[in-house]
Amino acid sequence: MNNKPKYTLFKNASYAIDGLVHAIKTETSFKIEVAIAIILLPTIYFLPFLLIYKLILLITYFIIMIAELLNSAVENVVDLVTIEIHPLAKAAKDVGATAVFFSVILHLICWVVILLEYFKITIF
Repeated sequence: MNNKPKYTLFKNASYAIDGLVHAIKTETSFKIEVAIAIILLPTIYFLPFLLIYKLILLITYFIIMIAELLNSAVENVVDLVTIEIHPLAKAAKDVGATAVFFSVILHLICWVVILLEYFKITIF
């Protein structure tokens, strides 16, 4: 049984936009991340860093948002499958949250390393 609709670029783009709108409407964490992005992305653009450092900061921030969206998808599927509190359901949600947490740590580490490099501070 295959319930996939026929592929078209515009239809698939509309699905992605629907998913983004749904996440913004229903996911508090994603709303916060979008609000931070509205401030952070222009800030990164105007900082006097090398282009490669700006790209690293942009990419690692988008990784946070991607991880959050995937975590939300996992949580929605788990909630669809069971309303019972089950150890595997909890584990699935916790692992998704860990992915978001690791992506935030990665982004923060990049900020620290880039700021240390920019201010010529050596710690090693």
